[in-house]
This record gives sequence, structure tokens and C-alpha cells, in this order.
Amino acid sequence: MQKIYVIHENHEWTDPLKTELSARGLPHEDWFLHEGKLDLSKPPPEGVFYNRMSASSHTRDHRYAPEFTSVVLAWLESHGRRVINSSRALQLELSKVAQYATLEEHGVRTPHTVAVVGRRELLAAAEGFRGPFITKHNRAGKGLGVRLFQNTKELQVYVLSSDFEEPIDGITLIQQYIKSPEPYITRCEFVGGEFLYAVRVDTSDGFQLCPADECQDQGAFCPTLPTSKFRIIQGFDDPIIETYKRVLKSNSVHVAGIEFIVDEEGTKYTYDINTNTNYNPTAEAASGVSGMAAIADYLGTELVENGWQAPQLPSIAAH
Repeated sequence: MQKIYVIHENHEWTDPLKTELSARGLPHEDWFLHEGKLDLSKPPPEGVFYNRMSASSHTRDHRYAPEFTSVVLAWLESHGRRVINSSRALQLELSKVAQYATLEEHGVRTPHTVAVVGRRELLAAAEGFRGPFITKHNRAGKGLGVRLFQNTKELQVYVLSSDFEEPIDGITLIQQYIKSPEPYITRCEFVGGEFLYAVRVDTSDGFQLCPADECQDQGAFCPTLPTSKFRIIQGFDDPIIETYKRVLKSNSVHVAGIEFIVDEEGTKYTYDINTNTNYNPTAEAASGVSGMAAIADYLGTELVENGWQAPQLPSIAAH
């Protein structure tokens, strides 16, 4: 039987999608890839496979979920199965360096970045930056390792202290700090490779910017928050959208959020492609849109194109 298979490691982020799939009568199955086994001599089931694996899985004690997912995706793709957010999408999810490389290849400006392994090398690399800079993890998500430093002395104190956050892949990035005239970034959401909406995200409280996290203390579906960090921009239209679409298409990324910031001179810098995108329920309720509903519709269309036929309801004879 044809199904939609949802590959992930976080029920909290995925349950809203499964609710939308159920509401549409779309058959689906949960593939929670924290642990498992894979018999390579057997073919995969028929269906559409949606990869929602996260770079931050290790923060939820799912250390090897991305590695296992890469094996599963290779197996699926070798058998010609329809994979939404392919193995290439997973590579981008797990490496900001890979993201920046493909963005620059398409003419998208990214912040000056140096990838570093080793604490001493971090201090040496920082000497090449003039003015403030930030650190972040190459394999990150949820703002892991993001810290702002005014100079190398501040970095040295941090790097030599017990507070230093070791990145899970050993690679720390030192990156040009982009100062924006207003404390916000813009995140563009895409479903099925098409632009869905842009959201303005307030960064005045820091860089922990996962849209789903804002409501965690009040439940995954809190109806409203009096001061939301997330606000959908009505009528957003920017030439960068078409460029982002080309980036996603060339990398077999079907669902993603891409973030940029604008500096004081009006220059736009793109710094993140999130292939495990989440949505803020407060912002969506205020604007009457739903990212998870859009994904469910897209997956339903893919399932039909893959050969699934919805069961026919029995006819009621007229009396």
C-alpha cells in the first residue's frame, strides 16, 4: 500500500504535520530514526518519503539519527523511491559550509566565514577579522554555538574556559558579524520548491530562532502570545526569492526555510538553509496561513502522482 513516510527524530516538531495528514485522509507512517536496523537485501516499501531529519538531533540524545538517516536515504534513492528533501538536502542540513558553498555558487552573498578545527586554530583565525565577529557550529540548528565577540581577547577567554561548546562535528565557524539597523532577520519559507511566505523574526533576545520553540512552555499549539517574535510579512516580494528557488531546485530540496539579514548599507546576507523547517502557530494564526497544511497538501499531491488512489466512498442509492 502506498503511504507517506515521515522520517524524523522529534515527535513535537512532527506531530502537527501528522495531524494535517490525518485530516486529509492521507495514509502515513512514522519513521523515527533514532535507532533501528536496515536490511539492504530487501527493497523499500512503495510510497513517498519525507525527510525531516534535524542537525540538532544530538541535543535530544539522538546522536546518530542523521547518520542513520543518510543510510536510509541512500537505500531509498538506490531503489528509485520518491524522496522529499533528498540525501543532498540532508548534507546541507548538517553543514553550514556546504550551504554557503552552494549559495555562493548561485551568486547569493554570504557572510565572510572561516571553518576551524581546534581551539588554537580558532584564536589564530580570529586575528583575520576586523571588528566584531561571531562563532557558530557548522552542524548546528537552534542557534548552537552562536556567540558574539568584540575582539580576539574576548574569544580567548571563552575558548580557554569550561564554557566552550564543542561542536558535534568538531568544526566551529568564525563569521563576520552583520550589524542590522533593526534587530530582526527575515526567513523565507518554501514548500514544493515554491515560495509560501516570509516571516520577520525579532532577534533582540538572541539567536535561538526555531519558530516552534517560542510556544514550548505553553504547549505546541498555544493560541496566542501577547508579544510574538515572529510576524508574517504580508505581500513580501523580493528578487531573492527566485534565486532561492533555483538554489533549492539544484540541490533537490523541496521544503525549506532560508534566512537573511540586511546590514546598515542595505546589503543582504544569507546565512542559513533549514531543511527541517518549522512554523510559528501564533504568526500563522494571525495571517490565516499554515505551513504544515501546505506540506500536507504537497505530500498528498506527490502521493497521487506516485500512483496512490484515494479509496472511493460507497455510493448512497436514492430512494
